[in-house]
Amino acid sequence: MTLLPMFTRKLADRAALARVGRSVRERLSADPKVYALGHELAEIFSIADFITPQECTHLMAMIDAVARPSPVFATDSKKPYRTSYSGDVDREDSFVRMIERRICDLVGLDESWGETIQGQRYSAGQEFRGHYDAFDTHADYWPDIAKRGGQRSWTAMAWLNDVEEGGNTEFTQLGISFPPQQGTLLVWNNALPGGAPNPNVMHAGTPVVRGTKYVITKWFRTRRWG
Repeated sequence: MTLLPMFTRKLADRAALARVGRSVRERLSADPKVYALGHELAEIFSIADFITPQECTHLMAMIDAVARPSPVFATDSKKPYRTSYSGDVDREDSFVRMIERRICDLVGLDESWGETIQGQRYSAGQEFRGHYDAFDTHADYWPDIAKRGGQRSWTAMAWLNDVEEGGNTEFTQLGISFPPQQGTLLVWNNALPGGAPNPNVMHAGTPVVRGTKYVITKWFRTRRWG
């Protein structure tokens, strides 16, 4: 591929991220149930009691059934930076479809743009060090990712249980840390308003000290995923 088509595609992706970012931002900002963090460097929103305790319990059981050592995309790091267990829940399950539709309705994005919900389980000592949800467009895996929905735009993550100690979700560049709160959904934009990747949304799942942490995550792309 020559430099011109690559540059043109990059501009198109950036425009798509800006467009998706604007539509979700406006929808969430107009929803009275949604709390906007209001940080000047990142767009982060939270919704309390988005998932009921009963639904959380059901989702945790589903995660236990599929959890395996969490995969990571290629990295030069010699140290393990993601030590949790995770797995995709059954997207065709009627209960999962209900949760997915609720998330999609909240952000106003088509279901086909969202990846399958991934469940994660962190036991004592397990963590996910600082990382970005957006893909590295210079990495070897990017051409395949670009064909299958493109860049990740928004992330929606929900805590399924309270944790005895530790396990915070920490935005390392912003100095913000969220303790697990059962049923609360956290939503953030992985891009800046202009569509460029936002370097300020690096985040980490800090080590669980006591107890076990369960979360679900749904990532949205800039177009149809799959």
